[in-house]
Amino acid sequence: MIKTIVSEGLPVDEQLLIRKKIIKNGDSDKRICIVTGTHGDELEGQYVCFELIRRLNENLDFLDGTVEVYPALNPLGVDSVTRGIPTFDLDMNRIFPGDPNGHLIEHTAYEIIQDLKGADMVIDIHASNIFLREMPQARVNVKMSRKLIPYARMLNLDFIWIHDAATVLEATLAHTLNVLKTPTIVVEMGIGMRLTLEYGNRLVDGIFNLMKKMKMWSGPVANKISKPKLSATGEVFFMNAEVSGIIIPSVTHSVDVKKGDLLCQIVDPFEGKVLQNVLSPVDGLVFTMRTYPVVYEGSLIARIFSEKTINEETA
Repeated sequence: MIKTIVSEGLPVDEQLLIRKKIIKNGDSDKRICIVTGTHGDELEGQYVCFELIRRLNENLDFLDGTVEVYPALNPLGVDSVTRGIPTFDLDMNRIFPGDPNGHLIEHTAYEIIQDLKGADMVIDIHASNIFLREMPQARVNVKMSRKLIPYARMLNLDFIWIHDAATVLEATLAHTLNVLKTPTIVVEMGIGMRLTLEYGNRLVDGIFNLMKKMKMWSGPVANKISKPKLSATGEVFFMNAEVSGIIIPSVTHSVDVKKGDLLCQIVDPFEGKVLQNVLSPVDGLVFTMRTYPVVYEGSLIARIFSEKTINEETA
């Protein structure tokens, strides 16, 4: 069943429609919601919605509960491939919990929250922008980490990044729902405006694994579920460009590097000169890597997670 949760008139006889797909079977009242398309240029979640619904339709008898899939919370952004909401120049993920008496988009945000709250679990799927590629990861507010990390470990991801409260903004969908006691995990993976089928399939496997642990799914699950690294066991290093130029990569995304390894060179195509050799400051895992080759001073090149050694932990 497809249900419309928001229907608002727009200029020139257009309409803002936000819809969800409801798949229900069995007697259980447990409910999991899969949300994506909050940013219109983040499309990785579109494949997850397709593949999740496809597998559920083919194996419905194994489901005991309700799965609700929201492919596009920002359908205008998805249609125009823009991050925010066109015309209104707003980032939807900065206006929650919304306002029932506010303008169109504030009211829309309010209706979304009302529809999602009370779920047993919400998975909020995002991608990176067009400049960076992200390893499949969960991003969790430190205040919610004790409750959410056990669930995040079930999602077949590579990394769980625990943010402090200043980083995870209070006006996001995930923060709002977690404050309302609706457990919500943010998943970040892939790259903007593209689909990474490997990552999408892995997350779908993880969602079925999570539903199995929630006793909503009695069917088969993937034999091997990734055990993610946890940022609390180490430190995240940000690599930024010191000069402007063109990046010539030396390593690929999602690899382990050693301290001193060459990540990339920043070069000047006019002079044929190397302007900066970007070296890893630590032994670690490259979980974010720039794919767009043009950089300016200060541009993010990579994020590296470095685990503490036993000696460091006991020193």
